Amino acid sequence: MSEEFLINFTPQETRVALMQQGAVQELHVERIGGRGIVGNIYLGRVVRVLPGMQSAFIEVGLERTAFLHVADIWNGKNGERHGAGPHPIERLIVAGETLMVQVLKDPIGTKGARLTTQISLAGRLLVYLPQEKHIGISQKIDDGTGAGAGRREQLRERIARLLPADEAGGFIVRTMAENASDAELAADIAYLRRLWQEIRHLGSGGTAPALLHHDLTLSQRVLRDLAGPETTRIVVDSRENFQKLATFASEYMPQLAPLLTHYTGERPLFDLYGAEDEIQKALGRRVDLKSGGYLIIDQTEALTTIDVNTGAFVGARNFDDTIFKTNLEAAQTIARQLRLRNLGGIIIIDFIDMESPDHRSAVLVELDKALARDHTRITVNGFTQLGLVELTRKRTRESLAQILCEPCPTCGGRGIVKTAQTVAYEILRELLREARQFSAREMRVLAAPAVIDLFLDEESQSVAMLSDFIGRPISLQAEPSYNHEQYDIVLM
Repeated sequence: MSEEFLINFTPQETRVALMQQGAVQELHVERIGGRGIVGNIYLGRVVRVLPGMQSAFIEVGLERTAFLHVADIWNGKNGERHGAGPHPIERLIVAGETLMVQVLKDPIGTKGARLTTQISLAGRLLVYLPQEKHIGISQKIDDGTGAGAGRREQLRERIARLLPADEAGGFIVRTMAENASDAELAADIAYLRRLWQEIRHLGSGGTAPALLHHDLTLSQRVLRDLAGPETTRIVVDSRENFQKLATFASEYMPQLAPLLTHYTGERPLFDLYGAEDEIQKALGRRVDLKSGGYLIIDQTEALTTIDVNTGAFVGARNFDDTIFKTNLEAAQTIARQLRLRNLGGIIIIDFIDMESPDHRSAVLVELDKALARDHTRITVNGFTQLGLVELTRKRTRESLAQILCEPCPTCGGRGIVKTAQTVAYEILRELLREARQFSAREMRVLAAPAVIDLFLDEESQSVAMLSDFIGRPISLQAEPSYNHEQYDIVLM
């Protein structure tokens, strides 16, 4: 399936939309003040070792200390992670020690970044592993005829011939290298080895915490990681950045240079292709299906739930067919929404109940087929005894909503607010509590207009009774700037 990339630049933000068949499939956003740090290499200092969790906190110069698990500590002697052996973390590292570490996962929510001591440097065709010695080949290099193993062995031999005699590191051959020439592979090897020498030089003379290497920008990563054989065009709406990307492409991936196009139209690029509308829709809970059904998507810290509803769809011959067709359409839409919103972790899908086992199997097949287009690793566990579909999607960065939104200051992220009546009764209880503790001539209530209106109308008698009971006048003042649950009591 052919695909296009739209790259929108502003001084503060870069946005990338992956388009397939005229529809937005993925959205990537990177802000200058909040660039992702996955792949960054730091010289870090061990702050605290936690034997009970077999983990350590590492200071690398970020807002929060980062997290290193024993399983991510690389054993240079035998080429294994220490987590696979018997060594406890307190015997491997100590507080105050300096380590070279690389970020595996961005900080998400209240969690700090996850680190590893196994360094890897990604190029266009290869991934360099300076601490290893073997050559690995992507399992995706296979033509479906069973000849993939032979092709992988040929690639391994080609890489071995191209490596310098003194090469101590290892390489992983990426899928994009399947049809690469020896000259392209040799150029990638030379670039990665040169980069590693620069990082080692910085690390040998640096003081922790320090940044030794930061990954490419979002637009550069599009060329390195996302663009592939199916990419037909990469549209850039900034002349300056178009020239930078053209230079980057000509040096490291010349096959992509002809695909770069500078957009010069007056209408904003994302508006022209409908990407702005898709961003707004991707921030809502409800997703409408073409048939009239709809999805409700709720994202929490623990998991994401997706509920499928028939809505106004009554087009099938009978009720079972209506449910089946709605679920089939929902399966395709859910797969797209997972990519569009970048939802990760545990995902629970509540399809409409289906009595027929054949219908259940067909919906699962459709879901698997739609998910196959996703670049992120997904595991589908099928229907549970409760009729829910469980799946997991690898969480590598914050979701679209986490990047673009923040919890509502009024509801605190609950999605609901207290009724005016509930807030009014809280105020009455607080008035009584303060009247018993403090002496005042008058008590004034400052609250949102809806709450004050309730006091002046339905609850006016309650205010009068309380005023008589405490023996002090109670005055009311509406504050339009207050949110629904906010109030103050002023003693006068």
